[in-house]
Amino acid sequence: MNVAEPAVPARVVAAERIAAELAFKKSCTPQVGRLLGLAAASKPGGTIAESGTGVGVGTAWLHSGLGAGARLVTVERDAELARRAAGVFSDDERVSVLTGDWRLVERHAPFDVFFCDGGGKRDDPQRVVELLAPGGLLVMDDFTPSSDWPPRYGGEVDELRLFYLTHPLLRAAEILTAPSAAAVVATRRP
Repeated sequence: MNVAEPAVPARVVAAERIAAELAFKKSCTPQVGRLLGLAAASKPGGTIAESGTGVGVGTAWLHSGLGAGARLVTVERDAELARRAAGVFSDDERVSVLTGDWRLVERHAPFDVFFCDGGGKRDDPQRVVELLAPGGLLVMDDFTPSSDWPPRYGGEVDELRLFYLTHPLLRAAEILTAPSAAAVVATRRP
């Protein structure tokens, strides 16, 4: 049986074109993107957030699962990247692309889905958890897989990953997104 790979949403293709044009190499992978679309689709009337818009590839994957009653807010500190990403979503009033520090998204909290790909993940992890609504989903990628417990990176205990995997307000799991890449996905306990 020959099964075709699922289609890539048009806005993802548009954002990937911008990434190629600008030689921007930090966009999420299709595997993580499909996870983001699924997360957004699970909260059809929810508030979806992203820190670290880049050129909007992850934003476009989130958008691919966005329900009619949902809204999506994303923030990028680089003004040119934010401007280019905003152009991909200029025809959809459900999407807001902010320019500046990641904390700009706080005024839109609590979040039903939070793709924490930029600021916050490392510099204020407790605040990231606090921004989640009860039952909200947190997705973070760019981890190197670890089969050890506690998880290790570079020969040392990965304190950041351990924080999210063991936080008392979260139920979390590490998911392989590729042989050499992992994501942490968590839900905030009620």
